[in-house]
Amino acid sequence: MKKSIRQILVLLLLTAGSQAYALSVNQIAPDFTLRSSTKQNIRLAELRGQVVMLNFWATWCNPCRIEIPHLQKLYSQYKNIGFTVLGVNIDNNKTKAAKMARNLGAKFPILFDNTQMVSKLYSIKTMPFTLLIDRDGKIRKIFYGYKPGYEKKYSNAIRKLLRE
Repeated sequence: MKKSIRQILVLLLLTAGSQAYALSVNQIAPDFTLRSSTKQNIRLAELRGQVVMLNFWATWCNPCRIEIPHLQKLYSQYKNIGFTVLGVNIDNNKTKAAKMARNLGAKFPILFDNTQMVSKLYSIKTMPFTLLIDRDGKIRKIFYGYKPGYEKKYSNAIRKLLRE
């Protein structure tokens, strides 16, 4: 199957289940457990007490490639004061995704959603898709896509949540 057709099919699959669960600010983020690039299972609910940036991305997404180094800078800047980034990759090729994340300098946890179950749970409609979750597990910000300058919005929102 050609790459572009596969990308379209993945996006259609992601949007097919979107009616089941509509995300909104101030609701508790749906819990999930995914395997990470370090072979550990990471459960979102176990990160309560931290500010979490949940970033859904794919290897075929050009804005994702641009965004990941910015996410790494934010992770490095704030990780010692109660902040983490979870990069959730939706590709079915974990090896390719892990390689791309390494090449882009990502040191934050990379999780693999190769069945797109979590992506469906979060009603992903665009790539990348980023949420900021507060220390109590509530979704506080939702960002659709990525454009240069979003990292400033992210930083401001992270600092605000860390002060709470």
